[in-house]
Amino acid sequence: MSQKGVEARNFTSKNALFYRTLNGAQVGDLFMSLIHTCQLCGANSFDYLVELQRHARELAARPAEWMPWNYRQTLTRTAPHAAEL
Repeated sequence: MSQKGVEARNFTSKNALFYRTLNGAQVGDLFMSLIHTCQLCGANSFDYLVELQRHARELAARPAEWMPWNYRQTLTRTAPHAAEL
């Protein structure tokens, strides 16, 4: 594991002490994992999460096309269809 990976894991572990419920901890872990994955593949994590919200239906239908490493290609591919709506 790289130094950055260790630092991210330590940061998450420290913050996990403050979740009130198990569900809250699982949701927090999910977001931390998505943010860290965005960092690893060079995607802007805020922009990524915003696009997931904007395209919730498409995400539900085809989640594999909305991973941090390929969502920009999906946006490019679906952009002409958005103009038609």
